[in-house]
Amino acid sequence: MSKTIPVVEKILSANDELSEVNRSRFDAARVFAMNFMASPGAGKTSVIEQTLKRLGDDLRLGVIEGDIATTIDAERVQEAGAMAVQINTGGNCHLEAYMIRDALSQLSLDELDMLVVENVGNLVCPANFKLGTHKNVLIASVPEGDDKPYKYPGMYRGVDVLILNKTDLLPYIKFNMDYFREGVEILNPGLTTFPVSCHTGEGFDAWIAWLREQAEAMRSQS
Repeated sequence: MSKTIPVVEKILSANDELSEVNRSRFDAARVFAMNFMASPGAGKTSVIEQTLKRLGDDLRLGVIEGDIATTIDAERVQEAGAMAVQINTGGNCHLEAYMIRDALSQLSLDELDMLVVENVGNLVCPANFKLGTHKNVLIASVPEGDDKPYKYPGMYRGVDVLILNKTDLLPYIKFNMDYFREGVEILNPGLTTFPVSCHTGEGFDAWIAWLREQAEAMRSQS
């Protein structure tokens, strides 16, 4: 087992170097970039769609969609008004920096203010691979259960923002919010958190206000 460690370290090191190249491109174009991670069905694409509806014409959003197969999600966000590029991993459970680098050749960063990378649905592998984005965003959902911070500490520890989706289901599903928040706080004290519902729209005003602040800060950088 120990013989594999240098190999793993070499892979991650090479990925980190490419992620810095991606970050430099985002910075040069003053594009605020986010890596959306979640389990399958948590609502990554739905959050993107609802975000697009509320951004207006003053903030232009691009999306890089990561899936094992199909272009379903890319087609959804294109219909919602975003510039989208699809990455099919063919089986890989996460995106890597070189995939983002290649996808950027199909996007005009000068025409964007923000970029969302929608990672492959998975609560394990994506947290280990830097992509060059400015923020890692985890989308959790009420139906997944309140124990996910305890079961997947690496994911919750490694993100900058948490969106708790499907809060409209709280009256119908056994979900202990205090227990969930305690698990998050243990791993990631003070984590910026947005409880939202894509069904009712609740909570999105705060999320959109935060996004506008981030985009403005990026545009004001010298």
